[in-house]
Amino acid sequence: MATSYYRASLVKFCRQSDDEIVGALTKAHAFSLEQNQRDAWYFQIKFLKEAMQDFSDGEIYFEFVIPRMGKRVDCVILYQNIIFVIEFKVGADSFGGYGIEQVHDYALDLKNFHRGSHQAAIVPILIATRTDRSSGEIHFAADSVACPVCVGLAGFRSVIEESVALLPLQVLDCEGWAGSGYLPTPTIIEAAQALYQSHNVTDIARSDSGAQNLALTDACIAGIIADAKRRGRKAICFITGVPGAGKTLAGLNIATRRATEHSDEHAVFLSGNGPLVSVLREALVRDQVAREGLKKSDAARQVNAFIQNIHHFRDAYARDLSVPHEKVVVFDEAQRAWTREQASKFMQQKRGIAGFDQSEPEFLISVMDRHQDWCVIVCLIGGGQEINTGEAGLGEWLVALRDHFPHWDVHASSLLNERDYTVDAQARDMLEDPAVSKHGELHLSVSMRSFRAEALNGFVSALLNVQLSQAQEAYSALRPRYPLYVTRDLQQAREWLRAQARGSERYGLLASSGAARLRPEGIHVKTPITPEYWFLNDRSDVRSSFYLEEVGSEFDVQGLELDWACVAWDADLRARPDEWGMFKFSGTKWQNVQAEDRRRYLLNAYRVLLTRARQGMVIFVPQGDERDPTRLPCSYDGTYERLLEAGVQPLSV
Repeated sequence: MATSYYRASLVKFCRQSDDEIVGALTKAHAFSLEQNQRDAWYFQIKFLKEAMQDFSDGEIYFEFVIPRMGKRVDCVILYQNIIFVIEFKVGADSFGGYGIEQVHDYALDLKNFHRGSHQAAIVPILIATRTDRSSGEIHFAADSVACPVCVGLAGFRSVIEESVALLPLQVLDCEGWAGSGYLPTPTIIEAAQALYQSHNVTDIARSDSGAQNLALTDACIAGIIADAKRRGRKAICFITGVPGAGKTLAGLNIATRRATEHSDEHAVFLSGNGPLVSVLREALVRDQVAREGLKKSDAARQVNAFIQNIHHFRDAYARDLSVPHEKVVVFDEAQRAWTREQASKFMQQKRGIAGFDQSEPEFLISVMDRHQDWCVIVCLIGGGQEINTGEAGLGEWLVALRDHFPHWDVHASSLLNERDYTVDAQARDMLEDPAVSKHGELHLSVSMRSFRAEALNGFVSALLNVQLSQAQEAYSALRPRYPLYVTRDLQQAREWLRAQARGSERYGLLASSGAARLRPEGIHVKTPITPEYWFLNDRSDVRSSFYLEEVGSEFDVQGLELDWACVAWDADLRARPDEWGMFKFSGTKWQNVQAEDRRRYLLNAYRVLLTRARQGMVIFVPQGDERDPTRLPCSYDGTYERLLEAGVQPLSV
């Protein structure tokens, strides 16, 4: 894809006529051009020509594309040793907070995701065209991204000169910079917005092994669907992946592409993760309203047909015995589908459907089996993700296929029978059936959640498995690019989060749903959040994660991400020699958790919480209180010491 609408040396730009430049911009613009945009371009060109008239050895880009964000920077100038990221607010007489945040975001995006910008200094500049005021000194952070500088009509040139004077003299390789490649790792919200706008996954994802892995998975699924359609077969596919490898991204990509390119298939993305569905729906609706000017109700109607809660899908077809419209369905986090006992109890007691006696996997397959010709189910399977009572895991899907749907073709990841994905021996035996087609392409092996945290999953697994030497190695690999600290002071943790985040980077407070005795610290896990407000609303909203008041549990944040997080660690999971002690708070005291499935859920809850932050994390372990038998220091000290043994550094004041 083109990186910008217009690119030229500064010398050529200053000599070329304004009409020629606007003509090039207009030709590259894929949408109908409004007069306001044309006028803005003429103003920007005139302004920059006057400011850069006697500068040389640099390049200028107009409408530079930021694929991960689905946006374009007004202008990027490479001059000597600095990348200047410029955003104009034509007609503005003041510098709004949104504009400052926006240009900062663009600069950070280049620094983190554009290969040629990793080692360069970057100065974001916001220009308001109806003022002569300027504000903000040129101050570079540790990664050489300056704080945004706000200038009016008179201050731009001096910002260029002062910035250059602050740094050692050198000249950027403009040609190398332009061709260096863009390696984005979008959040799931950004990815959903881009895919819903019909972008290809290769436009928004890294172009390295991670994106190649996604492309191979997508091609494999497309081939299975085409084969099922041609032969009139029914097929089910199981995709696995390491945490953060992009399973949900792969599922959304499959569903959006099928819906766009094969509208007769009525492809749909289903998830039993209520918070994920709510957040994605709200994000897509807000984005569509902003881009297309639709009424929110109209946008919601379109979005809700594409992303559905799997339980609503189930309830609808439990009463409606007709053949479903959908020919291709993607089930996200399929390992969390309910067992026969859980599903039957719920459907009979809560939905009033007497005689319901099926597991969720069996019922969902039976709904799609109503098709007389062909259909395809795509199941996304996460390892170590079961966090709630009644979640069936993979085994229930395989039992249903074996006992009730032997005529279905089964396609599985070649790693599906590993213990991370299949915890019971019966399921692993069923996967050895020669009738199960194995595909290496159905496993996503490269984490894409964090551009800094390649070793985070390994560290978390080693820590929770009490493999401390491995944890130390993983932490050593992690630390240069991913700040990870531990503290006994919650206020210190909050201050650290606020200091780290720049631009619109989101931070929040996380804790286990069983962390009942964090309440004296002001952390109320029993008070529910509204996920779409917590994840999407800005700093001015007390319901947003930014306020660090409302806390997200594993149920709220599974499948979603923050840039920076504080994980508050309670005594529900506490260090014991060579293992973790697991407890549930009941009444007035902690009780040992003995049941194996509940122990697994608790460990997985912390696995989820510790892998939510894309850029960095601080872990808060309370001091405890000798006067409170439910919060004795000995319930927390061992955990703090274990984190130190695993290599985690204490947060310094």
